Amino acid sequence: MAENNEKVNQLLDKLDSLLRRQEYFSMEINELRLEINKLTTSQDKAKFEDIKSGQSGSDKDIAVEKEPVMQTNSTNSSYYENKDKEQSKYSAPANARQPKIKSDIEKFIGENLINKIGIAITVIGVAIGAKYSIEHELISPLTRIILGYLMGLGLLGVGIKLKGNYNNYSAVLVSGAIAILYFITYAAYSFYELIPQSFAFALMVVFTTFTVVAAINYNKQVIAHIGLVGAYAVPFLLSEGSGKVAILFSYMAIINIGILVIAIKKYWKPLYYSSFLLTWLIYFAWFTTNYKVTEHFQLALVFVSVFFAIFYLIFLGYKLLQKEKFESSDILLLIANSFIFYGIGYTILNAHQTGEQLLGLFTLCNAIVHFIVSLVIYRQKLADRNLFFLVAGLVLAFITIAIPVQLDGNWVTLLWAFEAALLFWIGRTKSVPVYEKLSYILMFLAFYSICHDWATTAYNYYPDQPGTRVTPFLNIYFLTSALFVASFVFINSLNANRKYVAFQFSQKAFNSIIAFSIPAILLIVLYNSFRLEISSYCSQLYIDSAIEIKIDDQEYPNTYWNYDLKSFETIWVINYSLLFFSILSFVNIKKLRNRKLGLINMGLNAFVVFVFLTLGLIVLTDLRQTYLNHILADYYQRSGFNIGIRYISLAFAGFMLFSIYRYIRQDFIQPISDKMKVAIDFLLYTSILWMASSELITWMDMMRFSQSDKLGLSILWGIYALVLIALGIWKGKKHLRIGAIGLFAVTLIKLFIYDISHLDTIAKTIVFVSLGVLLLIISFLYNKYKHLIAENEN
Repeated sequence: MAENNEKVNQLLDKLDSLLRRQEYFSMEINELRLEINKLTTSQDKAKFEDIKSGQSGSDKDIAVEKEPVMQTNSTNSSYYENKDKEQSKYSAPANARQPKIKSDIEKFIGENLINKIGIAITVIGVAIGAKYSIEHELISPLTRIILGYLMGLGLLGVGIKLKGNYNNYSAVLVSGAIAILYFITYAAYSFYELIPQSFAFALMVVFTTFTVVAAINYNKQVIAHIGLVGAYAVPFLLSEGSGKVAILFSYMAIINIGILVIAIKKYWKPLYYSSFLLTWLIYFAWFTTNYKVTEHFQLALVFVSVFFAIFYLIFLGYKLLQKEKFESSDILLLIANSFIFYGIGYTILNAHQTGEQLLGLFTLCNAIVHFIVSLVIYRQKLADRNLFFLVAGLVLAFITIAIPVQLDGNWVTLLWAFEAALLFWIGRTKSVPVYEKLSYILMFLAFYSICHDWATTAYNYYPDQPGTRVTPFLNIYFLTSALFVASFVFINSLNANRKYVAFQFSQKAFNSIIAFSIPAILLIVLYNSFRLEISSYCSQLYIDSAIEIKIDDQEYPNTYWNYDLKSFETIWVINYSLLFFSILSFVNIKKLRNRKLGLINMGLNAFVVFVFLTLGLIVLTDLRQTYLNHILADYYQRSGFNIGIRYISLAFAGFMLFSIYRYIRQDFIQPISDKMKVAIDFLLYTSILWMASSELITWMDMMRFSQSDKLGLSILWGIYALVLIALGIWKGKKHLRIGAIGLFAVTLIKLFIYDISHLDTIAKTIVFVSLGVLLLIISFLYNKYKHLIAENEN
């Protein structure tokens, strides 16, 4: 009879739920019906207005047009009436007892919250009582354990008895009973040593098995939460500071294995979240406060691996068996579990004398574990491709981490560059966006790595350490740079291949950054690969040139170096820069024809020319001075190359200016604004004047002419101004003519303020006559070609 009453109550509860759902659906149906009526009414009005305004039909035609609408409305209304009648057939009979609908808050508190609070208070009360009896020694340890078991078993018996009539309440009692049994077993073994280890663990396995069966049988998470996750509180409620961490972790592992079994049948996220959080918090708290390398090394490593494996299987088990799609929360848990394990494991090994030698192997083992899982998923087709790519991504992530952990310097850079190229190839050609995104991260990592190598370890030469000497172009650093460049050439060729569709980020700024960064990294590394070889060779020569000279009665000798070698290093780097960017210009002009690259290239060209005109010509002047003045000639041999190198530099500069001139004539660079054209002309003609002036001073200095910066420069500037005016008239470029007039004005100011006070009479005569004649020629040109100038102005 009692069973029938319980079933009637359960059926009434279901009926109550269905009635509430029916009310909700009825409201939605009414809303949809009103919306449809509104739409049909608006259509009727629109059709009527169209017919009325057109005046193209008779009243009969209008009636004919309106009739189907009326039929549609009647059809709709009759349809809903029939559906209502059909639904009324299945409504509860009139004589049936209608359940009293309780409010949601009342139902939640009365049926769910109160019983859980009650069982929690009961368990806490038992724990407090046990703690009090222990502190005051009211009862013996054996009696405490027996009473605890009796309490747990009694509560368990009551819960099982009430299952038939009070399913939810019974589940709460059963879960509380299981938690108490866990408590008592842990205390009996760990604190009082009343039972042997094997028996204690056998009991825990029995309790765990029973909890798993009960949770699945009841289909209630509460049993798993209170019975399994709640059992985590055992060591802390009953702790006496015994420090038996192996027992604690074994106990936690048994609980987590129970959760793993549940994961095969159910997917209760709160249960997994709770166990995951509690396990790692407990482990981390112990590790940061009580871990000792000498005592706990093996134990810590074993249990961190056990917990990682259990949670890995928990997160994958149900999803793979049911072939469900992984959500973002599942992915985050999987990644968090992997990196928590790796972080703690790395720290454990790094603090151990032998373990620190195994860090690379440990990292690689992480990659192998994920690789095996990804292989199983792929072979057995257990999940969608996104899960496979996620686990495969973890493989690549740990391989990437293993590279710097186990290797040093150049090997790290090379492997990251090769890995980036491989991932980019897979992602772009196989349309796997996650791999392409990972490749971008590795590109920047590889670029950072090679920059770090250049700044810290590469090309550091010490004379007392012969192994640090580097042979130009035949060394590991240049080889690394060359292979890095090869990887990025491959990446750039794929990126430029329109056969494959590039992955696009949702933020447009990211796409622009990536599109700019890939070729930029290639050019930066390619440029520095040769620049560093030049700098390294010259620096080694400079360091080896050190000599010690003791003058008179000095206690310590003075150390001198051949500073010309530093000057040669600077000018060769500038020459290389001029050549590199000139070649890049012609490669773009002949092959690539890319406007963005062209504009950036012209900007870099202008900067390098500016560096040559300022720093480069100063360095060339220093080389000339040391050669002509025989500085430290007794110790260092000077040669005519101090003078000859300037013509190599001028040739490179001329090549650079020619490349800029060719750029502005290319159709793929056009259109260029008038201001930019003026700026380019200013750069070209100013550079020519600057280099010509420097060359004039050099030759006058070599001929020991004392006033090389006065007479000769003024005449040169005047002649150059005349040439610019002639070009300005011929090419119709007003800015050249104005610039020439400005240059002539500067020359005259220089003449009257600076030159005239230091020149003798003959020199003054030559300068004044020369400049006067030049001015007359300029005036003649303006008068003769004034019609051309006027035409160009118009």
